Amino acid sequence: MSARAATATAALVGFVGVLVLPTAAEAAQEHGGPAVVAHRGASGYAPENTLKAIDKADRLGFDWVENDVQRTKDGRLVVIHDTNLARTTNVEQVFPGRAPYNVRDFTAAEIAKLDAGAWKGAEFTGARVPTLTQYLDRIDHNHQKLLMEIKAPELYPGIEKDILRVLGKEGWLNRDHVRNRLVIQSFSADSVRTVHKRRPDITTGFLGTPATGDLPRYAQFADRINPSSGTISAGYVAAVHAFRGPHGKRLKLFTWTVNDAATARRVAGLGVNGIISNFPDVVRKAVGDGR
Repeated sequence: MSARAATATAALVGFVGVLVLPTAAEAAQEHGGPAVVAHRGASGYAPENTLKAIDKADRLGFDWVENDVQRTKDGRLVVIHDTNLARTTNVEQVFPGRAPYNVRDFTAAEIAKLDAGAWKGAEFTGARVPTLTQYLDRIDHNHQKLLMEIKAPELYPGIEKDILRVLGKEGWLNRDHVRNRLVIQSFSADSVRTVHKRRPDITTGFLGTPATGDLPRYAQFADRINPSSGTISAGYVAAVHAFRGPHGKRLKLFTWTVNDAATARRVAGLGVNGIISNFPDVVRKAVGDGR
């Protein structure tokens, strides 16, 4: 362990019952190779968060896909990253004068009229912003797994309850899905905590890089700490791995968004459990895929 890692770990030793140093066998298992997650689907090759991006990830051989969920004006859940529709759809042409074009100001029927693919290339013209139900159906059809982000939950009070309701209706809260195919994450600790409180069996993740001294608090409701690739070191990864989360398993760390081989090799060398990428095939070629 580096001096920096030792310092970070020593700072946490006082949290008896939470801090658990790995055995040699566990450490070896942790480094079997990071899982690779297709960010917003294989978004380097197809329009992000669309069904086409899911299918591209599937054709490339990736089980795990990441997405973003928001809520429309009439309470429907849709899969889109930006809180504004302008970057990835033709909303300004279809609905002129409706600026600032926020997702929450449009109904699901209005959003369904938008082209969410042409911006990525003419061959994707006609792709739509999927509802969460449509997205889950396609993931199931492809036998894939989902890393779901609750996007900007402060804009959508109660969205956690809405998401869990749709997941339940679509069969995603059964034993197999919850244990093997679903992780819910957010940049909002309150949102992650809400999901854990409502469904403590679901694997949850916090998006960000909490200070090492705050990790005991996050370990109460998050199974994963998912920071940006530019914010982590070997010492930080070791500090995260020193804790067990709410399910009694060692905290994992998935980092984002890694799109080149050199960065993939660097973060893999730090001991991360997963790498989230727009170009998952590039990452897999560089470091393998531990799934």
